[in-house]
Amino acid sequence: MTANQKKQIPLLPLRGLLVYPSMVLHLDVGRDKSVKALEQAMMNDNEIFLASQKEMNIDDPTQDDIYPFGTIAKVKQMVKLPNGTNRVLVEGLVRAEIVNFLSDDEFYVVEVETHKDQHGNINEEEALMRTLLQHFEQYIKISKKISKETLDTVADIDEPGHLADMVASHLPLKLKEKQAVLETVNVKDRLRHLIEQISNEKEVLQIEKKIGQRVKRSMEKTQKEYYLREQMKAIQSELGDKDGKSGEVAELREKIHEANMPERIEEVALKELGRYEKVPQSSAESSVIRNYIEWLVSLPWSTETEDNLEIHNAQRILDEDHYGLEKVKERVLEYLAVQQLTQSIKGPILCLVGPPGVGKTSLAKSIARAVNRKFVRVSLGGIRDDAEIRGHRRTYIGAMPGRIIQGMKRAESINPVFLLDEIDKMASDFRGDPSAAMLEVLDPEQNSTFSDHFIEESYDLSKVMFVATANNMSAIPGPLLDRMEVISIAGYTEVEKLHIAKEHLLPKQIKENGLTKGQLQFREEALLKLIRTYTREAGVRNLERELASICRKSAKIIVAGEKKRVVVTENLLEELLGRPKYRYGQAEEEDQIGTATGLAYTSAGGDTLSIEVSIYPGKGKLTLTGKLGDVMKESAQAAFSYIRSRAEELKIDVDFVEKNDIHIHVPEGATPKDGPSAGITMATALVSALTGRPVRKEVGMTGEITLRGRVLPIGGLKEKSLSAHRAGLRKIIIPADNKKDLEDIPKSVRDDLEYVPVKHLDEVLEHALLEDKNESK
Repeated sequence: MTANQKKQIPLLPLRGLLVYPSMVLHLDVGRDKSVKALEQAMMNDNEIFLASQKEMNIDDPTQDDIYPFGTIAKVKQMVKLPNGTNRVLVEGLVRAEIVNFLSDDEFYVVEVETHKDQHGNINEEEALMRTLLQHFEQYIKISKKISKETLDTVADIDEPGHLADMVASHLPLKLKEKQAVLETVNVKDRLRHLIEQISNEKEVLQIEKKIGQRVKRSMEKTQKEYYLREQMKAIQSELGDKDGKSGEVAELREKIHEANMPERIEEVALKELGRYEKVPQSSAESSVIRNYIEWLVSLPWSTETEDNLEIHNAQRILDEDHYGLEKVKERVLEYLAVQQLTQSIKGPILCLVGPPGVGKTSLAKSIARAVNRKFVRVSLGGIRDDAEIRGHRRTYIGAMPGRIIQGMKRAESINPVFLLDEIDKMASDFRGDPSAAMLEVLDPEQNSTFSDHFIEESYDLSKVMFVATANNMSAIPGPLLDRMEVISIAGYTEVEKLHIAKEHLLPKQIKENGLTKGQLQFREEALLKLIRTYTREAGVRNLERELASICRKSAKIIVAGEKKRVVVTENLLEELLGRPKYRYGQAEEEDQIGTATGLAYTSAGGDTLSIEVSIYPGKGKLTLTGKLGDVMKESAQAAFSYIRSRAEELKIDVDFVEKNDIHIHVPEGATPKDGPSAGITMATALVSALTGRPVRKEVGMTGEITLRGRVLPIGGLKEKSLSAHRAGLRKIIIPADNKKDLEDIPKSVRDDLEYVPVKHLDEVLEHALLEDKNESK
């Protein structure tokens, strides 16, 4: 066969296969056209043209689906197999290219032109051959998929074109790349191309080998760990511990995934779990890590209760639970209204200030019920260590989170109503200042990233509705008070107490003591007498105790069979509870000289204060008794100095100081008393004692005095008014600047009391003192 010869020959398309010249291999032929092309070849010198299809999945290829470059091969043998296909042994002879398709009826007949290898410089080709063989040898060593005999066979080939074809046939190249080698007629270019291809394959094999080694090491490590874990399980099973630590770890991991934590918190928890898994169970650190993980999974990170924003429903619940307290109820309803409009609002921070027993704690519970939130209470009374709020570092033995995080765990939701009870009872010492730690909790701008020393990760408190309670607002530090919305609950009037007793306290105590409404009935006048003569308080706690006592005594009467039904009247009240504890109305029964009634504001609400002045011969010594605080002593000194400066105008002997000693006493000496608001009361009692003019018995007064006799405003007017009303006073002298506070006083109290606003002590004396003792008689 000569070079560049043209001839007509049957075409056999190959799928996913390619035959080089000098290659001998078996082909399985099953397509009808291919079988007929083989039969035609067997009749014409056994020669057939082998060309590859561009796409393997085409069953009936067209002219465009077949590569034009292929190999003329000789059919050596053809055997028909049982499954209907033909197995053919062929030998590649020479490269050829399709010039023309002559027929495609039963099979393809093509006209092809043969291509002989084109050689160049012999020495260059020899060098390329050696390089190719060297690379091929290295490739075989790395891949270990080609036998050493194949290398020996290839190494014996002297002809460079044949060598290139043999090497290409053994390389795992893609069909497109093998076709490119077939189409390269220039031997030098073919050798270069193959050297490049085999170098790439070597690099790929080396990377595969590294990956394989890495995977093998990883698998060996995993198998080793698995083997050790199985051994550990077997040992634990023998010891009676079925699951052991692995069971705990699996359980904790499941809890972590179920806790719906933020991504960063979950990462921390899983990292700590990894540490826990590695630390021996007997180690002290093991229990510390486990405790920390359990706290993380038990906290609510995303669990949220759905608010009930229906204002009318909230109004109904608040009215059911509490009588009066309009300001607080109004504030809660405002919060619900704003939240309903915006759908996003930071939790308000309310501070309910008032004396004990007025319902501050129970009001917070009612707020939680009204807005359909979980309720949690934390008592802050007596806390001295700021770690109680922020928690202890985990490095300390027995470390725990602070009260805030503990409360959130109990709440089981991120938006509870959180009651901070007795916030004014926090103290500070060398261990820290808990009120400073509370600043972050109660600051709406900061509490979204509250940091507890134990948890260490920030926790969102912005959706919590904080409600604080306090008895005395002055005991709350200024910066803390600034972060809260203060709502004052002064106490209840007699009418309000009557309603509360009838609608809330009495039904509750009847039920708790196993009685029915038919078995115990209360006359209204008996209930009023109970309020007036057996209790004296701003709240209703003692009233509830007395009602509970009556219920218990009534239960005893009914069980003993003495009566089937108890009706409590005024007379029966004394039989059940004994003599009245208090006299209704504490006002003086007659006008007194040197005695004035002041009004005081205490942590237990308002109270009346009797101030007595006694004058006796001496050398001008001023004595103050009654356990008075520094501020109250200063008020007495100021009143005394003012009277000395105005002695002539007040018709007092100018030399009274040189001839007399003065003793000012405030009864109930066991009770500490302090504050500036007794200034005008002391001055009035002093003037009364020095002039002999009596003080009107029905007058109470409150106000701070200056050295010039000016009357300055005071606080707690509502509480003081309630105590004056309770004591039976009829007229109250108040500073003129406190007129604005009269709106806060219940109408029933305002109607019974006469308020006299004054600016100067002269006005006080005009309303408080009678002209002389004979006039009073």
